[in-house]
Amino acid sequence: MTATLDIVRPAPQSGATQPAHDDAASPAARGGQPTEARTKRAPRLALLDGVRLLAALAVLLYHYTAWHHGHWGVEPARDAWPVLSKFSVFGNMGVQLFFVISGFVILLSSYGKRPAQFIGSRIGRLFPAYWVAVLLTGTLVFLIWPVMGSHLSLWDWAVNLTMLQGGTGNPHIDGVYWTLWAELRFYGLVLLLMFLGWQTPGRLLAFAAVWPVAALAAPLLPGNFFSQALMPEYAPLFAGGMALFLLYRFGHTPLRWAVLALNVVLSAHHTGASASREAMELVGYSVPAQTYWAIVVGIFAAVALLALTPLRRVSLPGMALAGALTYPVYLLHQVWGWWLIENLSPWLPRPLVLALTIGIVCAAAYLVHRTVEKRFGRGLGSFATRVADLVASGREPARRFALRVAPAPARRLMPDTVGGITRGR
Repeated sequence: MTATLDIVRPAPQSGATQPAHDDAASPAARGGQPTEARTKRAPRLALLDGVRLLAALAVLLYHYTAWHHGHWGVEPARDAWPVLSKFSVFGNMGVQLFFVISGFVILLSSYGKRPAQFIGSRIGRLFPAYWVAVLLTGTLVFLIWPVMGSHLSLWDWAVNLTMLQGGTGNPHIDGVYWTLWAELRFYGLVLLLMFLGWQTPGRLLAFAAVWPVAALAAPLLPGNFFSQALMPEYAPLFAGGMALFLLYRFGHTPLRWAVLALNVVLSAHHTGASASREAMELVGYSVPAQTYWAIVVGIFAAVALLALTPLRRVSLPGMALAGALTYPVYLLHQVWGWWLIENLSPWLPRPLVLALTIGIVCAAAYLVHRTVEKRFGRGLGSFATRVADLVASGREPARRFALRVAPAPARRLMPDTVGGITRGR
């Protein structure tokens, strides 16, 4: 959901298997440094931007017209929208689409970069709009609509500003923020791979295969740590996106397709079990798990079509803006949207209230993008990169000392760093 399509390298032609010595391989994979001569601007995968906004709007419709709330004057919301809710009940599958795209795009934007660059890019992308959303939503639930904040404290509001409330046990000030905790954990795993020097095609593919399978055992282990770290339900969605990146970036092989197929099957299994239960508990509809299996297969197929076929080169007007609006629309839509619905419903027809609410949320998202993200995102990201570089430079003497004193077998497991970029073996 939160990922951007920061593409800096052209992909091989879809369907072609890339040889190991191909010059298109990342400098990190070869152990070299990226240079201006090697760095090229690739197509933006513009249609993925449009799909991301459609996914955000699907989640929005799910929360407005299907989820069990009474802000339309009747409860549940499906009774206010008896026809539309039969379709919008599936809008929560937009989150599954977000996670698949994140698995693809985060590898795409981080491959060959230094860890500090990755940290800075994620902070600059995530936090400016998020801080605004938390402050606006907190103002709403504490000052304007306190009934929605009755279970929250000012300390909860402060912790939400860190984006770590999912790990500390504090409640989300807006329920949609739960997905950000899943995204952060995935970013942490990618960062760990970078530190270990495992950003090579073979090791990334092995991780995309092993991670979701190992995560199956996490609920069987004592405590909650492994379930939090490995994310059994969402791991195959992210890992499937990683497999799609490897197909996009390095070409088609049977093994890469097999890993993708494994993750599609695991994603369908997890999603079918949880989404079918949630459809009954949160909406009141009985939806068989097999329906969600088909949706998950369709999600992966759609991303594959947009990334691995000539459609990746298609660009339509407004796609970049659509991608830019996705994140702030997602952040702002739920609680503020419910407040608008509750206050407009007594005076206006429901279709007009729905249209006005969506329009106001999209307009607010545009303002956040133009006045906050574009103005402060890059500067915050650069600052965070410099701070991360300073921290890393302080640890470099310790790393060199460890390389000198460690026995030879241990040294072979340590990542080598050339020009600040980790070289995999």
